[in-house]
Amino acid sequence: MASVADGAILSRSDAETEQIGAGLAARLGPGSRVFLYGELGAGKTAFVRGLATGLGIDPEDVSSPTFTLVQEYRGGRLPLFHVDLYRLAAGEVDDLGLDALAADGVLAVEWAERMPRDDGGAIQVGLEHAGEDTRRITIDGDAR
Repeated sequence: MASVADGAILSRSDAETEQIGAGLAARLGPGSRVFLYGELGAGKTAFVRGLATGLGIDPEDVSSPTFTLVQEYRGGRLPLFHVDLYRLAAGEVDDLGLDALAADGVLAVEWAERMPRDDGGAIQVGLEHAGEDTRRITIDGDAR
């Protein structure tokens, strides 16, 4: 079971990371934006699978959109738009039209540090390695 230490949540498995994402998703509404930060393998996609679960979307449908850039998942109470900016430079991000996607559902952005400008209304989720299978997760911002 995930635990809290120093204001962060400690997850000891992908399943726990997904549960934390599902808990956040339960509080999200249309137009919510979740920006994910963390190194390769930190658990960003596992967290998005949790968001899918919390929105009533089959988490098995969720995969990292590194090569397609944007994945759209429907079938839950809100659509989930999953974006991976790993391969993009900041100037290329504007061409994706992310603002329009966010209006109708939940937008989850991996590698959000590549966003060209600050988005003060987004929920910021930081994931970092904290040991072998342990991840330290911080969540800042208010859910809509």
